[in-house]
Amino acid sequence: MALSLKDLNLVDNVYSFGGAYIMALDSGTTSVRAVIVDEYGCIVAQSSRSLKCSYPRPGWVEQDPMEILASQIAIMMEVQFKSGIHSDSIAAVGISNQRETTVVWDRDSGQPIYNAIGWQCRRTAPLAQRLVDEGYTDLIRSKTGLTPDAYFSATKLAWILDNVSGARELAEAGRLMFGTIDTWLVFNLTGGTVFATDYTNASRTMLFNIHTLEWDDELLEILNIPRCMLPEVQSSSSEFGRISHEVMTHAPVIAGVAGDQQASLFGHCCFEPGQAKNTYGTGCFLLMNTGNAVVESSNGLVATIGIAEGGTVSYALEGSIFHAGSVIQWLRDKLGIISKASETSDIALSREDNGGCYLVPAFSGLGAPWWDPAAQGIICGLTGASDRASIVRAACESMAYQSFDVLRAMEADAGVRLGELSVDGGASRNEFIMQFQADLLGIPVVQSASVETTALGAAYLAGLAVGFWEDREEVKQNRDVAKRFEPTMADERRATNLAGWHAAVDRARSAR
Repeated sequence: MALSLKDLNLVDNVYSFGGAYIMALDSGTTSVRAVIVDEYGCIVAQSSRSLKCSYPRPGWVEQDPMEILASQIAIMMEVQFKSGIHSDSIAAVGISNQRETTVVWDRDSGQPIYNAIGWQCRRTAPLAQRLVDEGYTDLIRSKTGLTPDAYFSATKLAWILDNVSGARELAEAGRLMFGTIDTWLVFNLTGGTVFATDYTNASRTMLFNIHTLEWDDELLEILNIPRCMLPEVQSSSSEFGRISHEVMTHAPVIAGVAGDQQASLFGHCCFEPGQAKNTYGTGCFLLMNTGNAVVESSNGLVATIGIAEGGTVSYALEGSIFHAGSVIQWLRDKLGIISKASETSDIALSREDNGGCYLVPAFSGLGAPWWDPAAQGIICGLTGASDRASIVRAACESMAYQSFDVLRAMEADAGVRLGELSVDGGASRNEFIMQFQADLLGIPVVQSASVETTALGAAYLAGLAVGFWEDREEVKQNRDVAKRFEPTMADERRATNLAGWHAAVDRARSAR
């Protein structure tokens, strides 16, 4: 889909800014990072800092927006100090961010009126269910590509307006601003002068019409959300505004913004319809480029905006898995059966197979393709021979099983058979998981040389906007593969494993 002239308000050329590098900010769920990228797409410096999540009630997930902001600014300064590459050498800044997480703040004071409600939070499941019960599912899906669910921002925003004292009155008076994490960062990094988001993040709110590329008044009315709270929406690769001199002395322009999973799709150079990637982070997120076609899913997936760059919008099918890398954190922090994530590969390989043990990590329900908010996490198939390694292996396998289900649903919806799967994220460095994934899918799994593909995607979007890279073909020359995992599992064993997994999912869905 073509974009309006407003979206093409790009800075003329990188050389008008004199920068030899791009800075990318990756504001994730459990950490924030800042990376500096050179013209070859190589990360020459990076800094990161962990973030806290709070769980005030079962199923509730919150974060402190001020901690996110302060941590992001701190590492922006730190990466410059460590590398000696300062803001006068930065051509532009790109931002990728955890999506759906919802922040509401006061327009005058700039202060949040409540904690950020995390994308994993399930407190608004009753409201999402009410939308289903009242018959809005088809309407919402036809406009937004999404299925009514607490995962998306709309119900989180509605909850804040209805449950924070005085919030609705302030909103109706035009005093409150809503944004996902990208908007919160852009607003603050530009000194409160820019209130904007990009098409990819807007498409995850359940308030944005992905066909007209506008906020949808009918959906706003259904959820009783004042339009004046919403940011301006523009291309992912366009000028958002200059960073305040107080943050970066030479005030480089923010020229790229995208939700983390769409940034990863771009970082993998999945520019053509039918290409797909999977990010193994806190959750797992599979996206397949569907070109200029919005593909309506019949298999529990959602349609979303995938790439908004170069004057066009490309769409994508997406399947979201709520718990992937977080399962490994759970093994470490809650069960105490591992000391660090990196040891899980060797532990899993210490057993010849899973011994019939399966772990379904439905800690906050199941996402795609099941969309079952009532499902509960289970470990099943335990015997007297089961041990620590059995549970660790089952946890590792759960990422690959969930990804298999989503990818098969994706292929069915798109009518294509994937030739290979590009992967990134922390758990993509676990060779056991990647080999098991290739074995289940029966196709090669291609591991990116850089684990920071999301940050690279944000850097590419910003760099293309300012002429740092000429076009996508030049960007593709930077792609570097670390390893290809070829499938080796026998068909009979694959079928047995998958049958056991699906039986375990059935148990998790009935354990209510």
